[in-house]
Amino acid sequence: MGHLRTPLCERLGIELPIVQAPIGSASCPELAAAVANAGGLGMLAITWVEPSGVTEALGQARALTDKAIGVNLCLAFPVASQLTASLDAGVKIVSTFWGDPAPVSAEIHGAGALHLHTVSTPDEACQAVEAGVDVVVAQGWEAGGHVWGEMATLPLVPAVVDAVDPVPVVAAGGIADGRGLAAVLALGAQAAWLGTRFLTAREARTHHVYRQRVIDSDGSDTEHTGCFDGGWPDAVHRVLHNSTVQRWEEGGRVATPDRPGEGDVVARDSRGREHLRYSDLMPLPDHTGELEAMALYAGQSAGLVHDVVSAGDLVARIAAEATAVLTRLGDPSSGRR
Repeated sequence: MGHLRTPLCERLGIELPIVQAPIGSASCPELAAAVANAGGLGMLAITWVEPSGVTEALGQARALTDKAIGVNLCLAFPVASQLTASLDAGVKIVSTFWGDPAPVSAEIHGAGALHLHTVSTPDEACQAVEAGVDVVVAQGWEAGGHVWGEMATLPLVPAVVDAVDPVPVVAAGGIADGRGLAAVLALGAQAAWLGTRFLTAREARTHHVYRQRVIDSDGSDTEHTGCFDGGWPDAVHRVLHNSTVQRWEEGGRVATPDRPGEGDVVARDSRGREHLRYSDLMPLPDHTGELEAMALYAGQSAGLVHDVVSAGDLVARIAAEATAVLTRLGDPSSGRR
């Protein structure tokens, strides 16, 4: 699979151009380490983690792998202490999202780390590069979770590649298998960023109810919505259609605090903490209750997710399929599938 290796792989210290997106609370040291050990880039979402927890999580990941692990920070929230904790722990790959990357770039570079930043337009990509970002992540509208823009992946990625050349670009949104990886490499990206596909990785911190909903989806039942804004207001996201979305839409999509079922407790965690209907939290393994009503983040690529598999096997499968696709396309005599 040597011809999958791109120049960005060299810079990130990975063997394969496959990035496990920082899938919020579902990300964990076990998942990131498994992806890293398989040759991809494992990522931890640390925005809502206390600095001591960041240090602990990175220590756990480091005990499981000596390969590259990255962290992700949402700039809409105060993240200075989380950034410092991760850099102090030796992290060399930091991705940022949902805000201006300029204020944090100097600290990232000062620690000898690479700065990745997610964008949604070519103009924003150029601004990120001017701010000092090393790698641009171009996120298409079909992505799951919180979605920054409105352009689809297919037109966005080559436009961003052209706009920031020679700065490397990672493609995000709608990619769940080796065909998608091969496609974005053809568009000029140097790696693919996969979130929805890793939700059903065995190591991910996702409740089995959530996993099954992703597996059962055909990809047409996602909603680009502002429904689950409790904890992160005014942040559009893509989720699977469920009872909460249904009630909100039938109620005229009114704003808080007048939404149907506002204040309903739909789940509790193992500590007894209550989670409300319009909370931005996804179902985690220790949750009980009406889990189907929680935020089931997933992209349109959910229709390509059919099983629960270890993250290592998943990375190997995606790489093998991408290699086969590129080989076939490079040699027409090999025939078509």
